[in-house]
Amino acid sequence: MDKLIITAAICGAEVLKEHNPAVPYTVEECAREALSAYQAGASIIHLHVRYDDGTPTQDKERFRVVMDAIARACPGIIIQPSTGGAVGMTNDERLQPTELNPEMATLDCGTLNFGGDEIFENTENTIKYFGQRMIERGIKPELEVFDKSMIEMALRLHKKGFILSPMHFDFVMGVNGGIGGSLRDFVFLRGSIPPDATYTAAGLGRYEATLAAAAIIDGGHVRVGFEDNVYLSKGVLAKSNGELVAKVVRLARELGRDIATPSEARQILGLPVRK
Repeated sequence: MDKLIITAAICGAEVLKEHNPAVPYTVEECAREALSAYQAGASIIHLHVRYDDGTPTQDKERFRVVMDAIARACPGIIIQPSTGGAVGMTNDERLQPTELNPEMATLDCGTLNFGGDEIFENTENTIKYFGQRMIERGIKPELEVFDKSMIEMALRLHKKGFILSPMHFDFVMGVNGGIGGSLRDFVFLRGSIPPDATYTAAGLGRYEATLAAAAIIDGGHVRVGFEDNVYLSKGVLAKSNGELVAKVVRLARELGRDIATPSEARQILGLPVRK
C-alpha cells in the first residue's frame, strides 16, 4: 500500500474569519497556515487566494506572491492552486493560476447547485478547455468530483484525449447539491474509478474524519483543512490547519499507514519532472 498523501486545503473560497479567526487572508497568514500543515505532515497545499480584506480572487499575481511565500516557508511542498474561482467568472479568469505552471491544479468535472440561485457551472466544453490547457502546460489535474456523474464525464473526456492517465480524483463529499458523505457514498465513488487511478477523499464538516479513516484503510489519500471544516472536534474550533493534519496523522498511525513526504507524493502521483 502506498504511503498516505495528506492535502491541506488551507482557506477555500467560502469560509471566512467569522467562521474561524485563523482562516488566512493575507500572504503572511497563508504562509503561516501552509507551514503549520507542512510541519504536521501535509505534502500538498490546495490553494485558494484572497486579497487582504478577504475578497476571493483568481488574480495571477496574487497567486504568484502567495505561492512564492508558501514555497519559501515549506521547501519542496506541492502547491495545487484551485481553478474553481467564483460563480460568474469566465474560464480564462479561473485559469489564471495555470499561467504560473504549477505541478498540479484542480479541474472540476461537472456543474453543481451550490444552493439558492448559485450554480457552479462547468460545461463539457469548459472541462475540455481546462483539460487541454493543463496538458499543454504539463500540469497534472486533480479531478474534483462532487457526484458519480462527474466521474463518468472525466472518463469520457479521458477517452477523447482531454485528460491523461494516470488520473487522480478528489472525491469532494457532503457538499450541498452533490453526493452525501456516507460510507455507502464513498464505496460507490471508489468503485467507479479505473484501477490505475489514485484518489483523495475530502469530507465536509462532520464527514471529514469518517471519510479520512475510510480512505486510509482503503489505500487512498486524504484532504483536510479550513476549506472543508473549521472544527477539530464537535464545537471546538481548530487553531490551525496543522491541527487538522495532525489529527489525520494520528489516525493513520493507529491504522498502520505511513505518511508520504512531498517527494514520495510526487512519485505516487506520477508528477512530471520539473525543470
